[in-house]
Amino acid sequence: MAPPSAATRRKLQRKFRLRGFTLKVDALEEAAAFLERFPEAEDDALDLLLDEFDKEPLQSSILDRDAVRRVVALLVEAEEAVDAASPAVTSARSALRVVDAFLVPRFHYDPIKKVFYEHTGRLPIHGEAGDKASLYRDRYQVLLQRLSRDKYFSKPAFDTVVTEDSSCEITSIQSLIGCNGRRWIMGVISQLEERQFYLEDLTGAVPIDLSNAKITSGFFAENTVIVAEGELLSNGIFQVNTCGFPPLEDREASLSLLMGLDFFGGGVIPTEETLRLSSLEKKAVNDMFVILSDVWLDNPETMEKLAIVLDGYDSVEVVPSLFVLMGNFCSRPCNLAFNSFEELRLQFGKLGEIIAARSRLKEHSRFLFVPGPDDAGPSKALPRCALPKYLIEELQKHIPNAIFVSNPCRVKFYTQEIVFFRQDLLYRMRRSCLIPPTTEETSDPFEHLVATITHQSHLCPLPLTVQPIIWNYDHCLRLYPTPHTIVLADKSEQKAFKYTGITCFNPGSFANDSTFAAYRPCTKEVELSALEG
Repeated sequence: MAPPSAATRRKLQRKFRLRGFTLKVDALEEAAAFLERFPEAEDDALDLLLDEFDKEPLQSSILDRDAVRRVVALLVEAEEAVDAASPAVTSARSALRVVDAFLVPRFHYDPIKKVFYEHTGRLPIHGEAGDKASLYRDRYQVLLQRLSRDKYFSKPAFDTVVTEDSSCEITSIQSLIGCNGRRWIMGVISQLEERQFYLEDLTGAVPIDLSNAKITSGFFAENTVIVAEGELLSNGIFQVNTCGFPPLEDREASLSLLMGLDFFGGGVIPTEETLRLSSLEKKAVNDMFVILSDVWLDNPETMEKLAIVLDGYDSVEVVPSLFVLMGNFCSRPCNLAFNSFEELRLQFGKLGEIIAARSRLKEHSRFLFVPGPDDAGPSKALPRCALPKYLIEELQKHIPNAIFVSNPCRVKFYTQEIVFFRQDLLYRMRRSCLIPPTTEETSDPFEHLVATITHQSHLCPLPLTVQPIIWNYDHCLRLYPTPHTIVLADKSEQKAFKYTGITCFNPGSFANDSTFAAYRPCTKEVELSALEG
């Protein structure tokens, strides 16, 4: 094969870079060979190739020969079967990019240079003691650098006449000693001694008294980061008068300071490509995601209800572009006492048959599977890896393009960032609360939960003793910069709440309440649905 011309090389490299991909030398030659098949329509062939890469669940944005060869083989295989409707299908599918939590890049904050830098070393699952300390330090520094830009807490550029009472500048805990009067401090609530809570920052810890504190919305639990206003008493205890979570930062403001770093995963998209995708997103008025949680495959009643839902969507004019089926996939916990894995494997196969029987859904919709807290897996620690291959092989025979990912996982639809998380979080956050939530702004527990996770920029700010987290992968649960939409699948009552422009909803428990949700990404509208009877 003759090497590609310099012009072809430049074109390929530029086009792939615009989509967030980097081509290795052998991959570039493979892509050039594909274009040679279409001398009269090189640009169309290249766009088709790129669209196919967009819908592939790739492990890296750096493409090698094998990755290009696999996608080219798929295109050649499908060439004969292309019909008039296929361009629309290709367009809808290429808009979707699924990011497994374990592939999300990790970033550290440098407080001296005031920049984030990407972690380049290995991230072992079994960390060392220092990795646990890094987990807390990284969480704290993400919130501290965000707070430092807030107009109420940032230090004035010029020392104008500011009284002590009007200044909200954060004081480090180490500097509290010898300070009189009101002070603002920021730290993590921790229990260093039994029944005595402390506030810790990077410089030290101080015992706190929250008994008379006035609080804002949210669940104030151990492990959450708070900003507290109060006074250090003579007995060494910091008496908290008011406290709340670090203020939120607008998504666009966060992005403008990150200099094109890929916090979400899925690759950095250049401005030119972002504008193109944004335009396409606004036109995607027919795209819809259907989300169901607690799809118990071993429960005949649940499977009958699922068949009714699939029949309903199979008969509509435009079928949903994505179905998200979230665990638990069994009515019993898949723990050491569970001995029906062969049966569960066959039940996944039956689910594949049910989907395959709806030809329009099989052809035009994608199916995404997210494990639940009691599903089969190596441990209960977050993030949880995708469902074991043994369980899903039978289903894949019927639905080859089904996607199995971690919990939590991330989906990019054109430019829109969506996070899916399946965890019974509301009950556990309420149980871990140190102070009863305020009812001044809202008495709805779901709204308190949304306020907590968004202000903490973290999906699960519970103590590690309540919910273990893999230390080196805590960044996978981070919500910074804030995504457009957060799906908090929980066995509690279904709810939807728009908070500071962020769409958050719980589709409810399909097995228990027959509830599910439909989401339209174009308008960010949520339709909370339920089967009657």
